[in-house]
Amino acid sequence: MNSSIIQLILNAGLVVKGVLLILLSFSIVSWAIIIFKQRYFSKANKESEQFLRAYRANRDPRNLFKATKNMVLSPIANVFKAVYTDDAQRDRGEVKRVLRRYETLESVKLEKYLNFLATTGSTSPFIGLFGTVWGIMNSFHGIGTAGSASLAVVAPGIAEALIATAIGLAAAIPAVIAYNYYLSMSRKMIIEMEDFSEDLLELFSKAGD
Repeated sequence: MNSSIIQLILNAGLVVKGVLLILLSFSIVSWAIIIFKQRYFSKANKESEQFLRAYRANRDPRNLFKATKNMVLSPIANVFKAVYTDDAQRDRGEVKRVLRRYETLESVKLEKYLNFLATTGSTSPFIGLFGTVWGIMNSFHGIGTAGSASLAVVAPGIAEALIATAIGLAAAIPAVIAYNYYLSMSRKMIIEMEDFSEDLLELFSKAGD
């Protein structure tokens, strides 16, 4: 079965091969992003838990900064470190503006690469559909050339069409599932970061006072 599918792909026309190559590229990049984001969110969550434990144990900004030096992915830890080291810490209003600026930067980091997954999920089926239509056109062209609608004439074009459809769906489905999952995770972490920023506002306002 596998060898026959590979043979069909090798015997496909240049257009269908181009479509399959595009879909394969989308799929490879999507899976690379899926694996990367899984590791990213897993580590970010662990670092956030460690930061919250340190925060509950000791709310002194200097000690907290020392405890979070090795935390590079946690949004709340990064916001804390950024505000702590920012020279613009003055009054409560200034601290709030600094917090909002760094919250935005962390939100962008959390949602990085997710647009590619959304693009893959929305465009891959249509790219596969193009390959499907082209394969069917080849089938009709073969019928016209041979003057016969036998299975031997129709089958190659139909096979190309089905392969393009299948690979288009195979690229799109994991991308859509991963996009929705990671978008939900990023929004959850953004909400947690925004909520915790109120605590940081009080912490740095008191420190500034």
